[in-house]
Order: sequence, then structure tokens, then C-alpha cells
Amino acid sequence: MTKSKAFLFLLTASMLYAAPTHAETAPQGHATAKPVTIYIDGRELQTEVEPLNLNGTVLVPMRGIFEEEGAKLTWNNMNKTVTAIKGSTTLTYRIGEHTASLNGKAVSVDVPGQITNGYTLIPLRFVSEALGSAVKWDQDTRTVRITSTVSYDTSILWGVNLRSLPDAEKGSSLEMLSAGAKVHVTREVNASWLEVQTQDNRTGYISAKPKYTDYTSPSLAGLQGDALIAYGKKYLGKPYVFGASPDQTNTFDCSSFVKRVFQDTLTIELPRVSYDQAKVGKEVSLNELRKGDLLFFSARGLDIGHVAIYAGNNQILHTYSKELGVHVEAFDGQWKKRFVTARRVF
Repeated sequence: MTKSKAFLFLLTASMLYAAPTHAETAPQGHATAKPVTIYIDGRELQTEVEPLNLNGTVLVPMRGIFEEEGAKLTWNNMNKTVTAIKGSTTLTYRIGEHTASLNGKAVSVDVPGQITNGYTLIPLRFVSEALGSAVKWDQDTRTVRITSTVSYDTSILWGVNLRSLPDAEKGSSLEMLSAGAKVHVTREVNASWLEVQTQDNRTGYISAKPKYTDYTSPSLAGLQGDALIAYGKKYLGKPYVFGASPDQTNTFDCSSFVKRVFQDTLTIELPRVSYDQAKVGKEVSLNELRKGDLLFFSARGLDIGHVAIYAGNNQILHTYSKELGVHVEAFDGQWKKRFVTARRVF
């Protein structure tokens, strides 16, 4: 689907409030109707397509609302299925059907979604409530107000700046959030930044690195795993030198490479040597592996003498050879035979 084919919500007046009276019903037609205004948590939503009222049905762009609520969207054009993930909630819906999947359970959809003129339309009330939001229609002002459920369940672990932009150099510091403070994460911007709301209703951006908060999610872990591997690949071909200092990047041994990549990417301080690194984090099984997990192997007569980073798709990123330096190779053969344990540290 192209960018121009924005996702839309299908919003009927009867779905906006309970038991509407005739006077509350949205006017029919669209020739002289006042434009619909949308607010989410008090902020006006600037939409890609102007909201419309067509014969009592309000059409509202979907992508902007989901992004404001912090949901991550994927679209399968083959089977016309949209999936929205927000925290621990996963909503999957196939356009045109009367049921959807909410965290694996079937739920009814009173008004099925449809595709019209290249746009995907989906019922607002159902989707908003599934993601924990409430929807209210103000007929006098022709305003849709969406209120998301705000829970301040993310703790600040280390003093961190609340910034005006997700950029340490360009964004200014709004305030310092102290350890123990609580925030609500509204959006995962990327591997490095979270958009948050404070308990005094200020909004801004803080570091997503594990050092600063206890916030976790599968989607953020995926972003950070990708960032970790991308950064490590910057050093492909760098020479292997046993005992290389982790304070420089001209040469590496296996554990100095891992230590440097985790420090520079996620500000995670790992021990210097592999058998100590194997004591950090939690153990995971091979069928649970995700990008960024550490794999440990026997080597040089030691129970644990080598470490590598799992790069996804049964590949590992590591260094042990003067000929190859830092490189990626398949996690099979000798590596499966010498494998000891896997650890997850973020």
C-alpha cells in the first residue's frame, strides 16, 4: 500500500455515544456541514485527509490517531489485514469481516471495515476501545474527542533529561526527571528515544536506553536489536587481536568487540571477558533467540572462552580470526557443537 492510501477509520454517529437522540444524530449529507475536528488527549489531530461526514458517517484518517496513541501498525495487502500493537495489546482485523482478534481472542465487529476508492476504512469505536481509549462525540461543535487510558507505569531508573526533540544535540532540555519518577510512554520513536508524558502533564522525549527506565516491549527490543547489529557491522573486517583494549576500535577480540558495541549503542556496561559476560542478564533457550542476544561457546580449553552476538536468521556477529576479523557467519557446524549458553541483557 502506498503512502497516499492512508488508513481511515469508519466512524458512525451511533458508535460515538450511547443511545443517541434524534437531535444528537450527525446531520445527513455533506454539502454545508461544518468540518469535523478531532482531539486526542487534548491535542488537535492534524490529519492527512480532512475528516468527512457522509450521510451520518464520519470518516477519519486512522494512521495519525494510532501513532498518537503509540500503536505500531502493519498492513498485509495480500489478505487485507491490519495489525495494531500497543504495549501488550495486539489487535488484528481482516477488512470486511464481522470478527477481529484481540490478544488472540475473537471479538465482534458490528460494522465491518471496507475498502473504498483505495482507502481502508475500519470502525473507530471498536478499535479505540480495544486499545484502551474512549471516544466522545460533541454534536454542537462537531468534535470527536478521543481519550487514551494513561497509566504512569514506567519508572525512571537513572536521572534523565526530558527533551523537546528526540535528538540530544538539537533538542533542548525541558527538565531533569529524577530516579523514581513515573512517566507514561506514548510512543517508541526509534531505538534510542521514547516519547513520554509526565504526571504533571508535560510531554517530551527521553532516552530509550535500558539504563534510564524499566520500560520494555517486544517492538522496542526489536528496534534496539536492529540498531545493535547495524552498529556492530560498521566494524566488519576490523582486525582480531587477542587482548585488544576495549578503549579503542582499531582492533578487537571477541569480548572487547561485544563490550564496545553494547556500550556505544545501548549504554550497557558489560564485563571485559566472555566468562564474566555470561553471568549478566538472563538465560534464554535457542528457540527464543532474538537479535542482540549473546551466545557463549567453549574455546581455548575453557568452558566459556568465546562470545558472539546473535544477528537474526541463524547468523552470528563476532570476531576470533586474524584472517576474517569482525564478520558475520552462520550459527551452525562447530558453533552449535561448542555452544554453551545464551544470555539476554536488554
